[in-house]
Amino acid sequence: MMRKALWITFGIVLAAGCGKKSKMIQNKGSDTMINLAQALAEEYRKVAPGVAIAVSGGGTGVGIASLQNGTVDIANASREMKDAEKANAKKTSGKDAVEHKIGYDALAIYVHKNNPLQKITQAQLACIYGKEGTCTKWTDLGVEVPGCSGQEIVRAGRQNNSGTYAYFREWTLGEGKDFKLGSRDMSGSKDVVDLVAHTPCAIGYSGMGYKNDEVRWVCLSREDSEACVEPSLQAALSGAYKLSRPLYMITNGEPTGDVAAYLAWVRSDAGQVIVERTGYAPLPADQRHK
Repeated sequence: MMRKALWITFGIVLAAGCGKKSKMIQNKGSDTMINLAQALAEEYRKVAPGVAIAVSGGGTGVGIASLQNGTVDIANASREMKDAEKANAKKTSGKDAVEHKIGYDALAIYVHKNNPLQKITQAQLACIYGKEGTCTKWTDLGVEVPGCSGQEIVRAGRQNNSGTYAYFREWTLGEGKDFKLGSRDMSGSKDVVDLVAHTPCAIGYSGMGYKNDEVRWVCLSREDSEACVEPSLQAALSGAYKLSRPLYMITNGEPTGDVAAYLAWVRSDAGQVIVERTGYAPLPADQRHK
């Protein structure tokens, strides 16, 4: 079983040879991206065995804050930086932050494997999660869930330092609106899916790369009149699946040296194979590093 994403550190400290000291790249941030970042770092050690990459989570906000205070070389982020964050980064480093797109993620809506719900709309998600929403029971959505006493919906989500939290809130509710109180706010993407897997009454949002046999995806549409689409690599890239987003590795200024070489590899065909293998949508060919 994989360890929790929050604050785990995946250090790849392999020296090129006996007595040689590895160069260390500090990489921190999005819990959505931690499995991907670890897989990329592990594969890169085969390419550049003299470069060690330490990967840790904590959320997009934590990664960006660490970049601002100069304690990491790369911040992983599942959203774009806010203007205030860019200004703070410029103030502390004297450089403009650079967002390097490394792939795409489809944010899936998860329910328990026994939940009969087949599709959901943006308005229904707002009714479930939004502060003004009135959907509190599965019967409000026209289904009865086996094993769910009272049919009360258990809302699983992320903590507010998460880029996934911010993205889902804005997409579902619109700018300036907020979630209702009482949700189960989990520290990592895997934790959301694990809660749904063990809670028949639950619904949650998380990256599509965290699916297991105990949960199901629900197809999604913005409104009833639209086609309902399940998350997939192809649907994320084509734009057919609306709840999808780019993923970023962010640096203070244009990267140089080992960091530049690593990011170039991540954005190359070789790195993008790992992105797809880990369950995310790779960059289209015209966005890759040649």
